[in-house]
Amino acid sequence: MLTDLVQISRLGEQKRDENQKFRRWLKAHNFVERKFKAIAKDVENAIDCTECGNCCRVATAKVNDRDIAKLAKFIGMGFQKFVRDCTQEDAEDGRVLKRDDEKGCVFLAGNECTVYEARPASCEHFPHVVKGEGSLVSRMWQFVDRATYCPIVYNTLEAWKEETEFKPFAR
Repeated sequence: MLTDLVQISRLGEQKRDENQKFRRWLKAHNFVERKFKAIAKDVENAIDCTECGNCCRVATAKVNDRDIAKLAKFIGMGFQKFVRDCTQEDAEDGRVLKRDDEKGCVFLAGNECTVYEARPASCEHFPHVVKGEGSLVSRMWQFVDRATYCPIVYNTLEAWKEETEFKPFAR
């Protein structure tokens, strides 16, 4: 199991085209989603996210009104003040938790989330290989990028390719 973030970044970038091909290949083939989720769950269980925290440094955390209400209550702040002080509008993702370029998410301390018990659903289900909205194939577009910074996604994609005997350069 590969967990070194430098290697994952390098290999994830090198395999970007291969992972895109795998995504397209999966869309055209039948597979048992339950089996893929079991593989992903095994990978998730083998990796301790608190040793990494890279998702909180790299990705945005989408929030909806329910997430905002839960987080505001958790930290003892009013809804509107939380929106103003702790969220920002992102052109691609909509309302997200505020972040800065160096640290990442405002609630990240070291590799741990300071609001873990009240974290948004998008964080709770991250990296969305086991849980998430829609089918696994409908979420696959996210995995190509996430394989460059998340050990769980990188290792899951590699395990899925092995399971399916995917050959990226086969005709």
